[in-house]
Amino acid sequence: MYKRFGKRLVDIIIGLFALPVVFLFLIICGPIIYFTDKGPIFYNAKRVGKNGKIFTMYKFRSMRVNAPDIRNADGSTYSSDNDPRVTRIGKIMRKTSIDEFPQFLNVLKGDMSVIGPRPNLPTVPFGELSELEQRRLAIRPGITGYNQAYYRNSVSAIEKYKNDVFYVDNLTLLMDVRVLLHTVISVLKRENINIP
Repeated sequence: MYKRFGKRLVDIIIGLFALPVVFLFLIICGPIIYFTDKGPIFYNAKRVGKNGKIFTMYKFRSMRVNAPDIRNADGSTYSSDNDPRVTRIGKIMRKTSIDEFPQFLNVLKGDMSVIGPRPNLPTVPFGELSELEQRRLAIRPGITGYNQAYYRNSVSAIEKYKNDVFYVDNLTLLMDVRVLLHTVISVLKRENINIP
């Protein structure tokens, strides 16, 4: 019941409560983002959603305009405290996860959930994805998720997919509460932010 109906209701409630916070950070961070590296305030990226549907994900822009795309050997997103592509305000937003706040707009639109597997780039058509990758897309992607709560960037891409499927198969309200609490703890402690 929670997986089919309750989770979406919780998403809408949390999304509505988060809206004032999103607008507050927009007022505070927006001008700083622009004047630090003149360009758009938001980073709008195409991502793969539930059942392979492509959507536009919103974030506060943390990188310089026209920054090159750098990937780890396993294809996962490169992340480092010393990434030269990231602006000064971008580093602060990333460390505190403020750059993710605009995704609450995606939650209200129904593209995303507060908690779920993080959405990937649409580099491979849904029908060509592995069974593991398709199974993780059985639910809406999340602002945070099981991986972000417990591992962040400390595990490989394949391990993240396995963790995502574990979450999908064991999804309950209690699981979501645990993931949300662990996410807050992980952000505050800055655990497993970079690849070891």
